[in-house]
Amino acid sequence: MCGAADWAEVVPDGDYRPPSLGEAGFIHCSDFGTAHLPADALFRGRTDLVLLEIDPAKVGAPVRWEDGAPPHPAGIRFPHVYGPIPRAAVVGVHQFRETDGGGFRLPASLAHR
Repeated sequence: MCGAADWAEVVPDGDYRPPSLGEAGFIHCSDFGTAHLPADALFRGRTDLVLLEIDPAKVGAPVRWEDGAPPHPAGIRFPHVYGPIPRAAVVGVHQFRETDGGGFRLPASLAHR
């Protein structure tokens, strides 16, 4: 997930390179079942988020399932991408907003997954 403006800056043949790639050496990602966890923890009140649906086969960089930082109390692991994500690897872009009751939920366009 990222801000819509950050995603809009990625040129058609370009790569998504968030600050975490330079700072931590990887891009923090989630699967469909865990995307709400970092959103709830880090992005409450943001109305500009988009959820990038990524095809791991098109990334071209190592994808490793690892503990979060800090590790999740339930032992949930998250995918980390160890390199930039090519725009061509993003197969869907979905608005990601908090529900009326608070907290993020998977967009209806992804709920069947």
